[in-house]
Amino acid sequence: MELTLLGTGAPDGLPRPSCPCAACATARGPWARAATALLVDDALLLDLTPGAVFAAARAGHSLGAVRQVLLTHPHDGPAVELPPTLPPAGRVPDGQVLTLISGHRVRAVPMDAPGTGYEVSSPDGERLLYLPPGAAPSGLDGRAERPYDLVVCDVIGRPEAVARLRAVGAVGPATEVIAVHLDHDAPPGAALERRLAAAGARAVPDGTTLVVGAYPVVPDVPRRVLVTGGARSGKSLEAEQRLETFPEVVYVATGGRREGDPEWAARVGLHRERRPGAWRTEETCEVAELLSADGPPLLIDCLSLWLTDAMDRVDAWEDARWREHGESALRARVAELVGAVRGTRRQVVLVTNEVGSGVVPATPAGRRFRDELGRLNAAVAAECEEVLLVVAGQAVVVRG
Repeated sequence: MELTLLGTGAPDGLPRPSCPCAACATARGPWARAATALLVDDALLLDLTPGAVFAAARAGHSLGAVRQVLLTHPHDGPAVELPPTLPPAGRVPDGQVLTLISGHRVRAVPMDAPGTGYEVSSPDGERLLYLPPGAAPSGLDGRAERPYDLVVCDVIGRPEAVARLRAVGAVGPATEVIAVHLDHDAPPGAALERRLAAAGARAVPDGTTLVVGAYPVVPDVPRRVLVTGGARSGKSLEAEQRLETFPEVVYVATGGRREGDPEWAARVGLHRERRPGAWRTEETCEVAELLSADGPPLLIDCLSLWLTDAMDRVDAWEDARWREHGESALRARVAELVGAVRGTRRQVVLVTNEVGSGVVPATPAGRRFRDELGRLNAAVAAECEEVLLVVAGQAVVVRG
């Protein structure tokens, strides 16, 4: 089964007409995207968009053999003119199956937002799933019989759609996931590729033809990632986005609770509201134990608070006690953590702070903390396949 993506953008396309934002200003040439539409084996057209005939021609195809046109979502704005060679466009009611004269079977999949998803099976048994913009599957009960060969969906806008499909086995290790409905809220260029690769997905240019069921080059998801940056740089959000397509994640909060501190409670509340509801939270600094155990991916936020707790435990703040036993005890605890990062079998994203780029702390204890955090960051970074530095909300790849 061949799938040609006539467009891969949001319903308004990218760039949006008359939008002055930076993302639209840079969406030129290969980064420009027409509204998403899919052509399956030249026989089935999923979503009718302006210029579909010309888009097909540019991709080396014709719509003359199309026998069915199906819509996935309500189309705002003026009606799209139907080319005379195409049959009328329609939608299949949720749960019903449509069999085409070409031998393809199309099943309508219910969504949690306005629209319909379509599962398409070829006469030879290959299966793809296409979801409308801003929607995720609803009512997924039990395990899928087998994973889809290809899933085409709004990975950036609704990452939990991929998480839901992974949870029931509909997306497996060999499933190719293609991001579509890309809008101006998606990061541009290499940043988009990195974001999607963390989800095991990729984006392709308009006009790309894919062979469904062929051996896909599934992006290699880094197993260990360190995200560093200054205060309010966006590092925690970057770390969370790297795991939001996974059905189960353990969020390791090393800061704990601080009674009588409303500002700290507000910070914690903001992080909780941002995280998917299916994530589980562990408030602990026993990070090495979690890394050594089997389980779902870990998001550890953050190493600087972990170090604060470690220095408290070994009494490392006072000079005399630091010289007596604090330094050696802290080195041992850091070595245990670094060894656990090296040996973990779990996928893990760690967050830390960069504190060495500002003013020199005024106290010996402050300078000691800065120095030890720098050493800890370097040791953990050496064990990670990917290291990101977040500055003003923008992630810069340091390693990987």
